[in-house]
Amino acid sequence: MPDHKITVLLEQWARGDQQALDRLMPLVYTELKRIASGYLNGERMGHTLQPTALVHEGYLRLLQYHSPKVENRKHFMVVAAQALRRVLVDHARRRDAGKRDFSRLPLESALVVQPNQNFDMIALDDALHLLSGLDAQKARIVELRYFAGLSVAETAGIVGLSPATVKREWAVAKAWLYRALNGEVPRDAAAMA
Repeated sequence: MPDHKITVLLEQWARGDQQALDRLMPLVYTELKRIASGYLNGERMGHTLQPTALVHEGYLRLLQYHSPKVENRKHFMVVAAQALRRVLVDHARRRDAGKRDFSRLPLESALVVQPNQNFDMIALDDALHLLSGLDAQKARIVELRYFAGLSVAETAGIVGLSPATVKREWAVAKAWLYRALNGEVPRDAAAMA
């Protein structure tokens, strides 16, 4: 589907036309389902959400956005990926209320979760919020690269940095998150790695 049609629908949605989102979803559904599948690959075995359900829950979240400022297809995919992440985090919080295990997380240095690996989405979300308070740019790069699945070049275009700078920021953010998820960064840490 041409990006032009998607851009027109995004402009209509930004002007408050909620039906534009209804017309947009079938055009990006396959891509959203791929993102949802990627998220769920990192979840524990027997997770109760399936990719289709996750996309539908994400859609319900997007319906709550009024006049969003979404510039293009890639930007929309970032916003949608964030909505999917929020669904997963909220689902994990409900499931694990009062039962969290703060043991070390087996997160690889590349910040890639392997299928069937038990992964604490709540801990990652908490660490990302902490990182955002320390360095919003690094947190944004993590969201774009890890959660939205964008390339270095795509991320650079959205954040307005050179690809080389994005690579450096991404490397530092991954190392910091790895340390934070393994209890090596105090909650009140004021410095980056």
